Amino acid sequence: MRILSIARRVRKELFRDKRTLMLMFVAPLLVLSLMKVVFNNNSDITVNLATINMEQPLKETLADTDHINLKTYSKVSNAKEDLKDQKIDGIIKYDGTDFTVTYANLDATKTTLTKSALASAQVKNQISGMATALAKLQQAAGVNPTQNEQPQIHNVYNYGNKDTSYFDKILPILMGFFVFFFVFLISGMALLRERSSGTLDRLLATPVKRSDIVFGYILSYGLLAILQTLIIVSYTIWVLNVEVIGSIWWVVVVNILLAMVALTFGILMSTFAKSEFQMMQFIPLVVVPQIFFSGLVSLDSMAGWLKVIADIMPMKYAGEALTNVVMSGAGFSQIWFDLLILLVFLVLLTIGNILGLKRYRKV
Repeated sequence: MRILSIARRVRKELFRDKRTLMLMFVAPLLVLSLMKVVFNNNSDITVNLATINMEQPLKETLADTDHINLKTYSKVSNAKEDLKDQKIDGIIKYDGTDFTVTYANLDATKTTLTKSALASAQVKNQISGMATALAKLQQAAGVNPTQNEQPQIHNVYNYGNKDTSYFDKILPILMGFFVFFFVFLISGMALLRERSSGTLDRLLATPVKRSDIVFGYILSYGLLAILQTLIIVSYTIWVLNVEVIGSIWWVVVVNILLAMVALTFGILMSTFAKSEFQMMQFIPLVVVPQIFFSGLVSLDSMAGWLKVIADIMPMKYAGEALTNVVMSGAGFSQIWFDLLILLVFLVLLTIGNILGLKRYRKV
């Protein structure tokens, strides 16, 4: 009977906590549905390739390969400019004897697909040529067949090398995500602990302004967030040996700005939580969707409404900036828009925190 009584009491408390029920039954369904939509919209990978001086039969064979788009260039400089701007994924140049293939190598999957497509096109083209030669030989008896020497392929990588993997591509994004996740969690938990212990209530009882409280917390926890960010960035670059084409300082700036966004985001969410457990409930609803739209999954082939959701995710802009700096050597002129949007998020969330304190004090 006592066991039943305890179970009955726990059940009543559980059903009173609507947020816990939502976390248990609704949140997993939302996350799974989001994963299905995101990954189903990114099942096909299309590789855009530039061709220079390529023979027409081989070009036609390569163009017939699934998920390969070809664009003909007359000048190498124009192709390299588009490769730098990420309008194409590779350049195939034929000098009459051999091929030189330059890969952006920002996505190891696209690099592998390009290699296999070119090799397959060569084999098909060679078989077709041998069949034509055989037909001619059958008409001229006594002539020995001659086989052209197979052109060699010389590979050039703008980023990394032949051993660059998909993990190397997503590592800059993961670096930013872990900065966001841990700063969000720590800042939210810390402020919630101060509120539950009565420290915040005593502070609100003084004549200090709500904006002073918010900026004070941002300054205090911001220093810890910056220190944590520097540790994560340093470990990723020098211990995990991530090759950074651009300036390391821009990597640090993007991550610090992202950490400040996560800090203000965590503080804002903590105002809606009554306990540490309720703060944890925001993770699958607020933090997990960030990773789907951070660039780990290509945004190019997403449905239009999914791109709208991605536009309101801070991690999208941080992921774009980090990827461009690390893998393409982008500078301020290429990432200024992403930095601006992160700054807008920071300002809006700070204002939201000041207004959110109205729940505990009106002035």
